[in-house]
Amino acid sequence: MRSLKYFFAAAALFCMTAAYAQPNVPEKEQRKGFEFTTVKANPITGIRNQGSSGTCWAFSTTSFFESEAIRNGHADTSLNLSVMYTVTKNYIEKMRKFIRVDGYLCFAEGGSFEDVSHSYEDYGVVLEKDMPNLLPGEKRINFRELTAISTGLAEGAKKAGGKVSPRFMETYRNILETYLGKCPETTTYKGVVYSPKDFVTKGLGLNMADYVSVTSFTHYPFYTQFAIEVPDNWRWDLSYNVTIDDLIAIMDNAIEKGYTIAWGSDVSEVGFTRDGIGIVPDMKALESAIGSDQARWVGGNNPQARPQIVEPVKEMVITQEMRQEGYDNKSTTDDHGMQIFGIAKDQNGTKYYMVKNSWGPTGKYKGIWYVSEAFVRYKTMNILVNKNSIPKDIRKKMGI
Repeated sequence: MRSLKYFFAAAALFCMTAAYAQPNVPEKEQRKGFEFTTVKANPITGIRNQGSSGTCWAFSTTSFFESEAIRNGHADTSLNLSVMYTVTKNYIEKMRKFIRVDGYLCFAEGGSFEDVSHSYEDYGVVLEKDMPNLLPGEKRINFRELTAISTGLAEGAKKAGGKVSPRFMETYRNILETYLGKCPETTTYKGVVYSPKDFVTKGLGLNMADYVSVTSFTHYPFYTQFAIEVPDNWRWDLSYNVTIDDLIAIMDNAIEKGYTIAWGSDVSEVGFTRDGIGIVPDMKALESAIGSDQARWVGGNNPQARPQIVEPVKEMVITQEMRQEGYDNKSTTDDHGMQIFGIAKDQNGTKYYMVKNSWGPTGKYKGIWYVSEAFVRYKTMNILVNKNSIPKDIRKKMGI
């Protein structure tokens, strides 16, 4: 009992000493975090969740076109277009092309922004209420079974050398209808019944000829067009190639003039957190600051650890050459499609783009990400924009 008494006395003394050694500073003051001020934010529709499916290309571009309909006065932020209608139409076209090229095509869940443009042009779109993104009884989108069955069917066609019966495409349509629902022939909007194609042009006021894909790489001449060599560009659509400075100028002008942007990027980077931040931390600067308070918060005290980005840090200065190197060595990959709708600044005056994601209302900002200009310069694969949002001098160089 005596030894236990001295043990507790020593423990109490230790705790008192520790308490006096620690500054009595609240956690939120010790870790200031990110503080954002909105510079310009254009209207967007509600946050959605693509669930367990590789359909970010459809979710992001659908949101982009919803914002376009809001901008032109044909809709408001309650607009909710069907994503699965667009997915179905594109998956059918992808299977057709897969057969035509004897299976030498990426047959996966992914796609590109232009896939949605083509689909709207050829097949139109309907409201989500007429073709829900979730079938009755479902709580989350999950393409696991659909992808397994569809891939098996495609591989069967490949082994047959593309010589399939007329029943093949009918079978695939039935599979898609079973998992995604039936594509309706009409949709009703503001009391008017439209065919899907008329809904795009007359109901939403959209003209697909207004939209262009823009990128920035050096393995093709600037101010020409080329097909970005990524597997999900299965249609081999062309993008305008501009300098990275012009790409940023296009994006800034679009936001300023009230337009939004469909944005394709690599989100597997250490600086793209799951809590709503996207930056390019200067790891050499962090390593040289080992032992500092900032390094403690972002993980710089352990060079082997993945940084925990909890406050602004010094970022890398991105060049055109760095972009190209990332593309060529596959450290920049075609990961994810999102929608940029605004610009903000942090407490240090650093510019960030405001991004609508399709992972549900997650993270600190409930489905919104703040992504620095450095990250956008480095990891953008391409953007889809209204050509009327491009500055006139850049449009002239692009030839549009």
